[in-house]
Amino acid sequence: MAKQWDETDVMERLRDPARCRDAFGDVITHYSQPLYWHIRKMVIDHDDANDVLQNTFLKAWTNIEYFRGDAKLSTWLYKIAINESLTFIEKERRRLNVPLDGDDSFLINNLPADEWFDGDELRLELQKAINALPEKQRLVFNMRYFDEMKYEEMSEILGTSVGALKASYHHAVKKIEQIFSERD
Repeated sequence: MAKQWDETDVMERLRDPARCRDAFGDVITHYSQPLYWHIRKMVIDHDDANDVLQNTFLKAWTNIEYFRGDAKLSTWLYKIAINESLTFIEKERRRLNVPLDGDDSFLINNLPADEWFDGDELRLELQKAINALPEKQRLVFNMRYFDEMKYEEMSEILGTSVGALKASYHHAVKKIEQIFSERD
């Protein structure tokens, strides 16, 4: 039977040097899957997502003593995951000589060949449409649509007002609808 997640207990154990390593193992177990899928929606490729996830946990582990607990642990981890994903995308842009102000459709090129991608043609087209969005809209769309995250939680993670997030999501949905309507 899986242990019930108790963030207060985990935070106490993370602050105790004798129990910190074990507690962090619980953090990894609890957050690996949701963070992986969040990262995967940003970087697209399975292997890249695993690398970014590993970097996320490595950065969290090396900075755990600086986590004050002002926000939820999940908020802190999502912030790290987003920053690591954006860093990865930036490095890929430079490596592939993609203009910094261009879209991130270059990420989608390997998706059909990815053995871990189990989507159909429509799912692939949706991913292409999402990747054509500006970075902020793509991030907000993924967090709201796929992760079903509340605007208030997104606001904490991204440091943006709820109103601005709602507007970004609305614009993202309209752009995706437009892409699909032009496709037909």
